[in-house]
Amino acid sequence: MHIELTVEGKHALENIASKLTTIKKQRRNLIPILQMIQKELAYLPRESLKMAAEHLEIPESEVYGVATFYNQFRFHPPGKHPIKVCLGTACHVRAGDIILENFERKLEISEGETTPDREFSIERVACVGCCALAPVAIIGETVHAHMAPSKVEGLILRIAIEKEMAEREKQKNESGQE
Repeated sequence: MHIELTVEGKHALENIASKLTTIKKQRRNLIPILQMIQKELAYLPRESLKMAAEHLEIPESEVYGVATFYNQFRFHPPGKHPIKVCLGTACHVRAGDIILENFERKLEISEGETTPDREFSIERVACVGCCALAPVAIIGETVHAHMAPSKVEGLILRIAIEKEMAEREKQKNESGQE
């Protein structure tokens, strides 16, 4: 699935293109280039891989091969509400995998993907260091302890309600200013 770049993403790619002109065209610069792109965009869109390949004058397949080898690189934009489900030993033993499956089912995306509206992304993590609170999911910066499959829908619904309330407040403020 090809993900369309946002207007901000297109501007960021232009900024990256200008930064590339200062980087020597040496194969050893590939990983630093990919890291720079991900720092700027939070993921590696297809266009950026092509840009890196053209700059270094190497095949795009080689750039893709390096990027997929290292798990530090993302190929989907993170959601506004990134969800990290712990699958470390304590969380795994307490059915962390079922929590992950419930998030995937509710959001209709797989681990490593982002919802089409870019609200949510799901990622499995090895350990978040909250073993006494297992199973754990982190949404944004908030740790949700003692997760149960029944809590998944409520957490997602709460975020949707908060978003709707913020939009109503924004509309109310805008209409009050006119």
